[in-house]
Amino acid sequence: MGTATGKEYLDRINALNNEIWIDGEQIQGKVSEHPAFKGVLESKAKLYDQVKQDPDMLMDSTKQNNFSYEIPRTKEQLVKRRQAIRSWASQSVGTLGRSPDYVSSAIMAMAGYSEYFGEYKENIEKIYEEAREKDYTFTHTFINPQVSRKFYWPDGDDETIIAAKVVKETEEGLVIRGARLLATQGGLTDQLLVLPAGSFTDSAYLFGFCIASNTPGLSFICRPSYASGVTSFDQPLAARFDEGDAMVVFNDVLVPWNRVFLYDDSDISSGLKTGTGMEQFLLFQAANRQVAKTEWILGIAQLMAESLNVTEYQHIQEKISEIAMAHEIMKGFVLSSEEQAELNEGGVLVPDGTQLKMAFHYYQKVYPRLTEILTLLGASGLICIPTEKDFDSQIEESLTLTLQGERISARDKVKLFRLAWDLTMSSFGSRQTLYERMFFGDPVRTPVSIYSTYKKEAAKNLVSTFLNINQQEED
Repeated sequence: MGTATGKEYLDRINALNNEIWIDGEQIQGKVSEHPAFKGVLESKAKLYDQVKQDPDMLMDSTKQNNFSYEIPRTKEQLVKRRQAIRSWASQSVGTLGRSPDYVSSAIMAMAGYSEYFGEYKENIEKIYEEAREKDYTFTHTFINPQVSRKFYWPDGDDETIIAAKVVKETEEGLVIRGARLLATQGGLTDQLLVLPAGSFTDSAYLFGFCIASNTPGLSFICRPSYASGVTSFDQPLAARFDEGDAMVVFNDVLVPWNRVFLYDDSDISSGLKTGTGMEQFLLFQAANRQVAKTEWILGIAQLMAESLNVTEYQHIQEKISEIAMAHEIMKGFVLSSEEQAELNEGGVLVPDGTQLKMAFHYYQKVYPRLTEILTLLGASGLICIPTEKDFDSQIEESLTLTLQGERISARDKVKLFRLAWDLTMSSFGSRQTLYERMFFGDPVRTPVSIYSTYKKEAAKNLVSTFLNINQQEED
């Protein structure tokens, strides 16, 4: 089949008739016409059309499949992947955390080193081949409900199961009951990728599989929408890119054995993310998306400053320079990860994970500052901002006079400031900040991981040699 058109993607998602709940009601009819999801699905459809129309977004090896399924084995393929990711990310201001190239990166990485999965090797290969040929889009889930922060909390009997677990093995497959968090775009994709949750070691929780989003017994319970009832003028980002987040409920869902790629193997489970290169490729996609997002923030900040005629002030230049530096630092991390990429045992060229973890942790810290800069630039202008209806009313003349900027009309200035507000202060913007801070781990565990893996011996030896210090061996 090759790549899908936007229309084919929308028709496919509508035909699945996934069980999606929002605001206490199950969605009936075409999900692409529901006010909560119409905007984001149309935006994703445009991404598919872009691939269909741009040869540079196709796999080198097939010349017809989506770039995100290319298994990179050369530096040139890794560079092409980076360029394609950024191109897609820029279409959504970098706000689509689950654009189709995110989870497909995980599928690609696992299939690239399929030998890692032992007896399930052929399963992950077939899952990948099907996804590539049908140009599937995925959501994924690997977080247990937050009942307790203890490392391990046991469920009760089979009547009080909370976290998703295997309740039965049959000839047909595994039967799963319970819930998982946090499926962004849950119900809006062809497939659901389920990965083992890190806090459990019981065999009943050690599984990995891919199933269709309309599998019987599978349901998605979504948070309230930020897109319902808004316009692209008033909330230009939420109206187009609110992708939603969902809890996934398994009500005795049968997962066929041929869709399982991991089960009851703690060694494979514990090394899954880094051993296959999956974590590195997910971070590679995320870092490139963040590069694109930061470029948008830079553009918004500069246009805001120009609209207020404050670009000559040093404190304004300092703030905008902070954004520019963040943009260059993130690009540097990505380029360094490419330069230090290595072939894994499956022959996949995997970008350097340490550089990408550093990029993620840096962005965790700097993103709230980037949004703060936009709010400091906008100041009260981000509070008293009229709506589209205001401009279409009899008070339009007053608004046009009062809210005009330096070489920019009042209407266009309000559009700009509403974009900045929607990225920083609206419900959509607040979710973006939380997402960038937490989506790949908490701000403590990530640097702990970096500390434990970063090679520090050469730096220690420099100092010890200079001072003629004899290092004591650790017990």
